[in-house]
Amino acid sequence: MLEMIFPLIGLTLASAAVMSNDAVQTLGTFMVSNEKTPWWKLWAAASIVLVLTVIYSWFAYGGDISFGRLDNIPYLTVEWYHALAPGVLLMMTRYGIPVSTTFLVLSAFTSTIVFEKMLVKSMLGYAIAAVVSYTFWMILSKYLDEKKKVNPEHERFWRVTQWCTTGFLWFTWLSHDLANVAVFAPRVMSPSYLTSTIILLVSVLGYVFYTKGGKIQEIVIEKSSTSYVRSATIIDAVYAFILLYLKQMNNIPMSTTWVFVGLLCGRELAIATRMDRKVKKVFPLLAKDFMKMMLGLCVSVVLVLLVQGLS
Repeated sequence: MLEMIFPLIGLTLASAAVMSNDAVQTLGTFMVSNEKTPWWKLWAAASIVLVLTVIYSWFAYGGDISFGRLDNIPYLTVEWYHALAPGVLLMMTRYGIPVSTTFLVLSAFTSTIVFEKMLVKSMLGYAIAAVVSYTFWMILSKYLDEKKKVNPEHERFWRVTQWCTTGFLWFTWLSHDLANVAVFAPRVMSPSYLTSTIILLVSVLGYVFYTKGGKIQEIVIEKSSTSYVRSATIIDAVYAFILLYLKQMNNIPMSTTWVFVGLLCGRELAIATRMDRKVKKVFPLLAKDFMKMMLGLCVSVVLVLLVQGLS
């Protein structure tokens, strides 16, 4: 009986954790810049992309919805301590801590060697995102003041572009982070299991939109100009292409949270530099996000040691 209950609990908690913690990285700017649009319309659009992405992976990878990200993580019988990981993540999310779902959830299933590879790739992703975004926004800010309102004649163009860009980013992000949910499920899902998983993911996503991202959304709101449709579109586009590059690198899972925080870090530093603001005033904000990431990493390491001790 427990062999059926623990995977179900783990899958449910992981779905809730991934949608409420990590999805805000991808959909946060979308929600902020479209706050006047009814939440259910945004939810419907995101749900369509989610369903199509999951089904695509299921067909393309022979019943696997993780896009092959779990090739280095064999299926294990789910125990109570595996299901504990996403539960801890949900609690940390309520305090607005940008914890890496990949580390906290997959660390309970991985060997030390795979965990080290995940950490190295995530650190590399953070560095790439920070450098690329700093360079990009240093150049962009020479020609574009993101705080200036978009010309009414161009408003529709930016709005349509943002919806398209967000859809592309959402697909790219899901191809990374669906592994954090699929790790609790059979590597080859039956049609009925697939349907149940999709319903669960769409339902939790609806709650995220209804609550406007929850506490974790503050990480997006407190950054410069993220509520402007043009800025939100540019951020999403840069983030999407960085994730796409890292996706093609190898199939080792990585923390998209670290990439996202690195992106915002580089962007804030570039904006502060270009606007002749004192860069040191930006550091407390960036340091706060970085320390929260480190807290999540520490919890993940403790979890790895705990699981290895109980296994």
